[in-house]
Amino acid sequence: MKFQKSHISVCCSNLILVILLLVYIYPALTIAQEQSSFDDQLKILKSKQPKQYATIDSLFKTHTRDSIKMKTLIQACHAINYSEGESYALNALGVIYRNVSFYEQSIKTHKKAKEFADIVDNNELKVVSLNNIGVAYRRMDLVKPALDYHTKALDISRSIENPSETISYNIAVSQNSIGNIYLILEQYDLATKQFQKSLIIEKKSGNRLGMAINYQNIGYAYEATGDLDNAIRNYKLSLEYNDQINSNLGRVICYNSIGQVYIKQKKYPDAKVIIEKALEKALQIGDQFYIASSYINLGWAQEKMESLDTSEQNLKKGLEVAKAYNLNSSIVEANKHLSDLYTKTNEHKLALNHYKEAIEIEKTINNERNLRYVNDVIIQYENEAKNKEIKALANENTIVRSKLERNKKIFWYSMLALALIGGVLVGLYRHRQLQQEKQILTLEQDMLRSQMNPHFIFNSLNSIKLYIINNEKENAVYYLNKFSKLIRKILVASSEKEISLEDELDTMQLYMNIENIRFSNEINFEIKIDENINTASIKVPSLILQPFLENALWHGLSSKKDDKHIVLHVYRKADDFVTITITDNGIGRKEAHKINEDKLLKRKSVGIAITKARLANFSKGYTNDYSITIEDLYNASHQPTGTKVIVEIPTQSSVLRTA
Repeated sequence: MKFQKSHISVCCSNLILVILLLVYIYPALTIAQEQSSFDDQLKILKSKQPKQYATIDSLFKTHTRDSIKMKTLIQACHAINYSEGESYALNALGVIYRNVSFYEQSIKTHKKAKEFADIVDNNELKVVSLNNIGVAYRRMDLVKPALDYHTKALDISRSIENPSETISYNIAVSQNSIGNIYLILEQYDLATKQFQKSLIIEKKSGNRLGMAINYQNIGYAYEATGDLDNAIRNYKLSLEYNDQINSNLGRVICYNSIGQVYIKQKKYPDAKVIIEKALEKALQIGDQFYIASSYINLGWAQEKMESLDTSEQNLKKGLEVAKAYNLNSSIVEANKHLSDLYTKTNEHKLALNHYKEAIEIEKTINNERNLRYVNDVIIQYENEAKNKEIKALANENTIVRSKLERNKKIFWYSMLALALIGGVLVGLYRHRQLQQEKQILTLEQDMLRSQMNPHFIFNSLNSIKLYIINNEKENAVYYLNKFSKLIRKILVASSEKEISLEDELDTMQLYMNIENIRFSNEINFEIKIDENINTASIKVPSLILQPFLENALWHGLSSKKDDKHIVLHVYRKADDFVTITITDNGIGRKEAHKINEDKLLKRKSVGIAITKARLANFSKGYTNDYSITIEDLYNASHQPTGTKVIVEIPTQSSVLRTA
């Protein structure tokens, strides 16, 4: 018996020794091994100083979550003036800050990494830095700077002819992040397209983390549109990839997303179980954004299960974390769920207070996002339009110069082959042809400037902005769509000397839709086409009718109070012509002239003069000439009742036949 007790005692002592070895000595050995590995890799880096991101990453990827080691790496690289290594380490440190919700510190660190990348002109490190800055801004709900940085990263990546794996991966990151910005702006179709583009790149490279992220985001887009089955299918695909790469952060995101769908599907016990798993993982990794989200989702599920006390505790914890780290979206969610909870417990004053707080913050988020976005789009569009005009004019001048050079050569070669008189005749002919081409180019430039009037563009976008400010989303989307179609048609038409009458009428309908916003949609615009007219087969100069409609609007109808009509009628009086009339019921030309004379700032239009010159040039290819007639309309009492413009344009049957 004593022997057995002694034997048991020895066994217990050995077991305790083994446990002590496992608890204390093994981790110490592991840490020592990791430190030794880090030191060895640091020596390799110092000696070789590689330029490629992938090479540096292969040495230190396992250490990038250790802030102490990354700071050590920064100091070591700085000491030997090795900018590539310092930029890499700063980016890794910035990601660590971002994952614990220190966004300002993260942005500052990534910007410093970008400075070192610029010093050595390393495109890979530039793109990585820009994308990281964009992600941090996006996590702070700052849409415009996020979009700017990701777009810069994408521009640099696409400018590289033979992109490396790092560049290809960052193209996917940029597209994914831009998709997330579209999610914030509730443009779910555009977001899904970006995620799918990113997913193609990630599948090709076999990047399971990238696939996990994109499936998660596609699921969110489906959930936002109410397609819960497709949403949960994509969330589960994302979770599979996160399990494969053992990503706790990815699991937290997926668990929360799946839990939210379960709540919407009224599977409350399932939701509670999976959100509790999310909270456990979020607390382990210390990401405050997902800690707040997990507490809020858990409280939401418990509220649905009528566990009101625990629901209140968790929602308040989530709200506390969200406020501590300025997570506005999470603050809104927590307040809304607390409002629902207090409604159930008949604490109506508390419910109202939380609801008001949620609405106020939500308005601030939406207004700031939309106003910043639309204003920046207006400024960006105007700058781009001016730059495009300058480039177009420069290209046209280059073409003219090249034609002049070519014609000089032709002239001199002709002089060698022909007699003096023949050479002079050829030179005169070519000179006249150049003058004609120059005149056409000048007319087309003047026409484009007339149609793309900066005031018209700014006022149209400003009108659309008012719809957004007034939260009239449907009107804003409708007129923004119309405006984009009109701009596209104007740009396409400006590159063509003539278009079909059908396209011209479509463009005029879009133009009137946009202009009508500024008249509070008071103008009744009607297009009449006789049955014997085939508008698709009739060719006219592009954008030829716009000046007449503009005059009808601003001279005829702008000073009239109500009952405003414009009728555009297309018919034939003869086989060789198509006749187009534009009739308005405005104040008439005489009264409009008086009003314009009294104005300090007179509205001067050169559109009609340009139109006549373009019609004259167009008619040179036909046997008949164009005609424009303007009639003043009067009633029986000789009071002005409007203006009628009659434009007769020669058609195909009257084309000149040349041998």
